[in-house]
Amino acid sequence: NCSMVLKNLHFITRPLSAEEGSFSLAYIITIHKELEMFVKLLRAIYMPQNIYCIHVDEKSSEDYKAAVQNIVNCFENIFISSKRENVVYAGFSRLQADINCMRDLVQSKIQWNYVINLCGQDYPIKTNKDIIKYIKSKWNGKNMTPGVVQPLHMKHRTQFSYREYVRSGMSYVYPTKNIKSKPPYNLTIYFGSAYYILTKEFVEFTLTDARAKDLLEWSRDTYSPDEHYWVTLNRLNG
Repeated sequence: NCSMVLKNLHFITRPLSAEEGSFSLAYIITIHKELEMFVKLLRAIYMPQNIYCIHVDEKSSEDYKAAVQNIVNCFENIFISSKRENVVYAGFSRLQADINCMRDLVQSKIQWNYVINLCGQDYPIKTNKDIIKYIKSKWNGKNMTPGVVQPLHMKHRTQFSYREYVRSGMSYVYPTKNIKSKPPYNLTIYFGSAYYILTKEFVEFTLTDARAKDLLEWSRDTYSPDEHYWVTLNRLNG
């Protein structure tokens, strides 16, 4: 019952300020368990002027998927990713889940300014307005994807080929003995967080630029590629 969901959970139904109403954020949330925690997170970050892409792990139970769908159906600005992945921790599938949502988000009629990615166990300590003010204060037109040149103790992540194992309730990433080729375009690999705040222009660039596409393909058999992909692209000249 959608009216009960909105009322009982006290979802915000109108922009709380003119500044927020004119600055839309996009969110990517990857989830696989703990429905109640997801609802609390969604309630905390929900604003009617924002847009939300939910990636539900393909391995999740059918009951869980149906419950998430029931919640999403109550909102015009929340949707489930059109393509779902069997997400493996530290695997390429985690990065692909974000990209699937990005492809959907750039097609949206809602004109969002930045995208923020979260997992189901995140929770905000700032309001929507605080987040916007922070972005505008020092990051306007820039991406928040900090990182450093890949440290020596992290080199193995991109020097050897890794594979994902997914079977009967168990999933993990394991190394092979195969040594990888050097990164395309002789790119310097940077290492940082898998979590980011990115401009819409940067997202469109990552989905269309040849360097971004080739780096994505090269990263397919690396360890935890979401911790080097965004930060490396962000360091490209221009």
